[in-house]
Amino acid sequence: MNGKTVVVTGATSGIGEVAAQTLAGMGARIVFVARSESRGEATLERLAKAGPGEHAFVVADLATLAGMKEAAAKLAVAAPAIDVLINNAGAMFEKREVTADGLERTFALNHMAYFVVTDALIKHIKPGGRIVSTASDAHYAARLDFDDLQFALRPYKGFRVYGTSKLMNILFTRELARRQPGITAVCLHPGFVATRFAANNSGLLGTTFAVLKTFAAIPPEKGARTIVHLASAPDVDGKSGTYWYKCKPIKPSAAGRSDTDARRLWEISEHIAHG
Repeated sequence: MNGKTVVVTGATSGIGEVAAQTLAGMGARIVFVARSESRGEATLERLAKAGPGEHAFVVADLATLAGMKEAAAKLAVAAPAIDVLINNAGAMFEKREVTADGLERTFALNHMAYFVVTDALIKHIKPGGRIVSTASDAHYAARLDFDDLQFALRPYKGFRVYGTSKLMNILFTRELARRQPGITAVCLHPGFVATRFAANNSGLLGTTFAVLKTFAAIPPEKGARTIVHLASAPDVDGKSGTYWYKCKPIKPSAAGRSDTDARRLWEISEHIAHG
């Protein structure tokens, strides 16, 4: 990874931070998105210790369309030639909330941020470059309802909504691979990782995840391995559109293999992003 530029969202904590530090240690220059100057500076210090280089960050809110576009514009200036883009920012919410754009928050942060940032940066990704998106095996129980993608009509259950957003990540990767044959687009399940994930929820959802992390979770170092592998390993070349776990390609759900749904979701996302 010496001399390569890696752009990362969700790099200030958890598996994104570990992956960024690992790639920095391999010689990559890391450019990442932070929600605040303080979080960005703290992560920048850790990156400098992991692998000295001209690492940088931009401040933006990836939960709003304006913030997503602002992040992409700033990233394009900080990293005009990108070798690897890692879409990793995400969250789960116990109750339905909407953003300033009127989008359900999980849909906005977990799916639309991937779509908008990638769409804006695609011309800055070098030929043969890679786009790595963090999905989840939570997608196996999910199905897309195109009449209610954002759970405005159906009962809102945080984990169900999260799983649906992760299915969207897989379909996004599938359609991206079809539309951009010159790059390698892949996605992954990192495993159930002991991080701050879901800690933003104070109710039953937050308590449940806190207990599960105590007994069943793997450390962030293990969860980050597949991200690092997809960003750096030679065996990923030629496998665009695939879904990975433990550094190996595996089969997503039948819903995650639907080219029809992938194209339809892309068109809807494009309309939301550009009007």
